[in-house]
Amino acid sequence: MKTRTRNILIYMLLILWGIIVLFPFYWMILTSVKSYGSYNGEYVPKFFTLSPTFENYVTAFTAVPLAKYFFNTFIFTVVTTAIMMVVVVLSAFAFARLDFKGKDILFSLFLSLMMIPNELVIITNFVTITNLNLRNTFLGLILPSVTSVFYIYLLKENFEQIPENLYKAAKVDGTSDFRYLTKVMLPISRPTLITITILKVIECWNSYVWPRLITDDQNYFLVSNGIQEIRENGFGRENVPAMMAAVVVISVPLVVLFLVFRHKIMEGVARGGTKG
Repeated sequence: MKTRTRNILIYMLLILWGIIVLFPFYWMILTSVKSYGSYNGEYVPKFFTLSPTFENYVTAFTAVPLAKYFFNTFIFTVVTTAIMMVVVVLSAFAFARLDFKGKDILFSLFLSLMMIPNELVIITNFVTITNLNLRNTFLGLILPSVTSVFYIYLLKENFEQIPENLYKAAKVDGTSDFRYLTKVMLPISRPTLITITILKVIECWNSYVWPRLITDDQNYFLVSNGIQEIRENGFGRENVPAMMAAVVVISVPLVVLFLVFRHKIMEGVARGGTKG
């Protein structure tokens, strides 16, 4: 009886917490399908609508170049993630398997970079990119985001879980370091690689501060920066339903990505053993 009562209380709390977390998303979608007139005519907000409309979604793509923002964000996300994965994989392999003088000291100094506030890094990157005349370019957007100390550390720890005997046996057979990395270490560490990729995609898609600083040309706006441009030059601040429609469109790719790969994300984060 005590166990049943405890389980009931736990599920009730989980349901309550789920409602609290999901309600903003429900309200966002609900507002996006309300007409401009019906939304402004509600003196008391209604939690449902009997006459949904998709006119706001049409407005979201016609009042501002939202499709172009999507394309820019797609290019930025794909290129940045691809370059970062190459840098992270090679760096993690070097720290995990290669022996060179000063490796431990270098890695400790490398980890100390995590202690530097992001604001200082942004200022340094801004000055560097400006001096290189890379403002309002995709290269200027991408370069400061092609590495991550945390992801290198995470993958290094994952690589070190692979028995070193496999590496020594491969070297005896004449296998090169690159072939061992691609044929042995990467397949074993696939869950962690998928997790890092997804987290980086989400990070790039939600990037706001750096693109806002480095671009003032509409041709290089990302979807996150496009929201501000929409408020200022698109719908205006009074057309809330159209704004919500734009936010829904921007949020859908990340929601779908998480729902499709949620098990891989959990597996990569929680992975503690070696798969062979």
